[in-house]
Amino acid sequence: MSTATQDLIQAGGDATSFGNVARQRRSAHGIAFWLAAAAFLINMGFAAVPTPLYPLYQQRDHISNVMVTIVYAVYAVGVVLSLFLGGHLSDTIGRRRVFIPALLIDVLSGVIFIFFPDLAGLLIARVISGISVGLTTATATSYVSELHAKHRPDASSRRAEVVATASNLGGIGFGPLIAGILAQVVTSPLKVPYIVFGAAVLVTALALIVAPETVTRPDPRPRYRPQRIAVPPQERSLFFAATAAGFAAFAVFGVFNSLVPSFLLGTLHIESHITAGAAAFAPFAAAAAAQIVQSHVPSLALLRRSVPVVVIGLALFAGGMWAGSLIMFLVGGALTGAGGGMVFKGALVVTVSKAPANSRAEVLAGYFLGAYIGLSVPVIGLGVATTYWAAKDVMLVFVVLAAVAIAASIRAVVRIEGAGNAAASSTAAGNTVAGD
Repeated sequence: MSTATQDLIQAGGDATSFGNVARQRRSAHGIAFWLAAAAFLINMGFAAVPTPLYPLYQQRDHISNVMVTIVYAVYAVGVVLSLFLGGHLSDTIGRRRVFIPALLIDVLSGVIFIFFPDLAGLLIARVISGISVGLTTATATSYVSELHAKHRPDASSRRAEVVATASNLGGIGFGPLIAGILAQVVTSPLKVPYIVFGAAVLVTALALIVAPETVTRPDPRPRYRPQRIAVPPQERSLFFAATAAGFAAFAVFGVFNSLVPSFLLGTLHIESHITAGAAAFAPFAAAAAAQIVQSHVPSLALLRRSVPVVVIGLALFAGGMWAGSLIMFLVGGALTGAGGGMVFKGALVVTVSKAPANSRAEVLAGYFLGAYIGLSVPVIGLGVATTYWAAKDVMLVFVVLAAVAIAASIRAVVRIEGAGNAAASSTAAGNTVAGD
């Protein structure tokens, strides 16, 4: 056999070996993609486990609606702190190095829920859970997207976007649903849901240890600094209008994750924990579905579509409380969630698309800060109001204010964006004429 023939055979063997290694790596990234998505979903669900359990805490410890909303709202404090202090770290130190500790932090919150179930323990556990979610959200979304790109380098990113959305919003709904079912059938409803979710999160965290990393650590490593907020002066009016829409959408979501179980018990006289979990599940599942189904719809069109969906949903939701109709209450919640998901995504896309590439992270941080303030502050006000007036009266006022806020802010976004596009078109046309 000639030397040339031997070299050719050797080259063919090397190519085959290289191809096998490449396929194995893509397979590893594919497995890690689903593992990361599962960890994302379970962790987001874990953070929402207390939702159907709040009435049990109220009955056991005689906690008022105001205190329930405070226990719920301190979660946002943890989210905001971790978003600004550590949410961006995975870009430099690696996705797994942030994601795995974030999952373990949520396991710690579950331990506190189980062994320190008094009011102080609830508050501390909620803050810690918020820290976990703040670290998880951006990190897991990026990790899932990058793993998909490495597993299927020639495929569209839509699959990764769908899975990330389902894991995020779907997880927030999935947690209360499973917790409600468990609370209905077990003898220790204030412990078992945390044990189940904590164990699941721990298993996925350990499994991710062997998952491939998608970020190459820079050398030298950049100096640490907290995430900053910066909005270009020329885009501030659009930013504030879009952030107001995100604020209002999150204010509505905050009601579903805090006071809805109490409304079911106190206004509709429904004691089922499964129903309480389903009432929290429906809005977030609908929000995820609405975002996924309309993923190709332009942001302004998505915002326009969202207004009637939110208004009808809020009307049915409040109407269900006044009419004593569970079906109306649940359908209204689902429609409101779908519309709220459309509002949040549309406003987010508009905000980020107008930001310069070198300041998008700062603009995004400002948008999320506004949204999470919406998640916490209004719901505390609702809790205070329900101590003086009937819940159905308070919710009637709230849905009117929320509908007006969403409609007005979206109208402002569409007007500002439309004016900006018109000005850009005029400038382009003028340049073309001048060139001619």
